[in-house]
Amino acid sequence: MERPLERRTTARTAVVWDALVGRIPTGATVLDIGGGTGGFAVRLAEQGHRVTVVDPSPDALATLARRAGESGVEVAGVQGDLGDVPALVAGAPVDLVLCHGVLGILEDPAAGLAVIREAIRPGGTLSLLVGNRHAAVLTRALAGHFRQALGVLEGEQDGGERRFTEAELAELVGPLFDPWEVHAVRVFADLVPGVLLDVEPGAAGALLDLERAVATRPEYLTLAAQLHLLGTR
Repeated sequence: MERPLERRTTARTAVVWDALVGRIPTGATVLDIGGGTGGFAVRLAEQGHRVTVVDPSPDALATLARRAGESGVEVAGVQGDLGDVPALVAGAPVDLVLCHGVLGILEDPAAGLAVIREAIRPGGTLSLLVGNRHAAVLTRALAGHFRQALGVLEGEQDGGERRFTEAELAELVGPLFDPWEVHAVRVFADLVPGVLLDVEPGAAGALLDLERAVATRPEYLTLAAQLHLLGTR
């Protein structure tokens, strides 16, 4: 039985998984940049894909190795960052790159995306997950942090992370990946009280259905905590 945290995590990640299904060839080569403890990487390896995680944290990579071992799969862990990617994939571009929660901490996001593009084979896929500026403004304001909300609105970093609007994301990705599509992620999952998922029968499943239902509706993109983009090289 899923625990409360697991139910909430499922609601937060299901949209990304749904978008990836059918886009990955059998036995694909996957590079997960900043993949940390392997939340996505291990699951992809369980599906028969060859996955490499690049992350600067040795602790995260140790947890990744333990999780992979417990699942009976192999995931390569490399300590490094985006700057190490060209040497890592030299002469052997991959089918899929995951770049989740990384673009917002890069000094030059456009240059980072250009590096990522070269790591993907022609026809391969980029899965990009970033924080949404509009939702961050709303969240800060509802918590009473009005000056923080104003700063985020004006483009300031939030907790060391840059947030993006859909238009900014399109401007960055458009010249490098075509076609591409954007999904709304975590529209409601962060706002629903955890106790509701614990005590209300069927609430977790209904929340998951709702997140999936609004993921591709453009009117909900401004409310999503994260924007997920799938692009083709």
